[in-house]
Amino acid sequence: MLVALLISCIGVRGWCREEREEPIRLPENKGNLRYSITVTQFENRANWSGRWNLGQAFTEIMTDTLQQSGWFIVLGDKEMRGEAMAEQDFAASGRVAKGKKAPKIGRMTPAQLLVKGAITHVQASTTGGSGGINIKGFRLGGSKDRAEINVTIYLVDSETGQVKASKSVVGQSNRTGLSFGYHGSGPVTGGLSGFKKDNVGKATEHAIAQAVQFLIAQLEDVPWEGTVMLAKEDKIIINRGEREGVTIGQRFTVGEIEELVDEDTGEVLDIDMTEAGFIQVTQVKEKIAYCEPLGCDFGAIKKGMTIQPAK
Repeated sequence: MLVALLISCIGVRGWCREEREEPIRLPENKGNLRYSITVTQFENRANWSGRWNLGQAFTEIMTDTLQQSGWFIVLGDKEMRGEAMAEQDFAASGRVAKGKKAPKIGRMTPAQLLVKGAITHVQASTTGGSGGINIKGFRLGGSKDRAEINVTIYLVDSETGQVKASKSVVGQSNRTGLSFGYHGSGPVTGGLSGFKKDNVGKATEHAIAQAVQFLIAQLEDVPWEGTVMLAKEDKIIINRGEREGVTIGQRFTVGEIEELVDEDTGEVLDIDMTEAGFIQVTQVKEKIAYCEPLGCDFGAIKKGMTIQPAK
């Protein structure tokens, strides 16, 4: 009777359920411009081995999460891009039919930002035991076993190779990871069978959720630029469009850029823009946008000039 009474009052699931924090939510991208980014293969320095390649799994889910976040133009990793270049070379070899379907050399989108990192520690079990209580030979509750993973993330400027930011994150399987509800998207699975049910998999998802949140926060310090690709008396076209988050009505500063280069090292220390005027977007396509001048004549805007978001 005592056992039945306890079970009816508290429920077995009450003992089995782990305490979980509120889901990690990514900020919604409300008109922010996007940056091209790629994720390199994460190193498994923890030497952990299980049912899957941990470094590969981390890379795949990180790439998927960045794509779904809406903050980035996500490019394939080194292996994917290598396969794309091999297909371009094959198309250019003369052994395949020519046509619009054939991939063309020189059309690959460059990555402005690189994400790389290392998995430094994995602990598949942090408790070493089971939870619950025993009453008159009956056990109520379940396993409290959980996993932990330590990862160091680096955000790298692809032009200079400089590390712009880094962070160490700790993922835990009893914390909410990629089951967070950021606006406009559902949970990310990574396409790995059984990954979300495994403690190490859950810890990995929690670490990735923190990592992507950190990467988005760094974008305020990353310069965004584009170029005037066509300038005529009645038409201005820039080489940025819907893909980069450009919207109708958006304004940009236009001008000539001069790089301030360190004569000793050849490193670009800063840039100086001589403003020619402002432009406003009137029509947007996938990769380009049509604009009109603001407060200046069409003739003031020249082909090749740099654009930056107007402050």
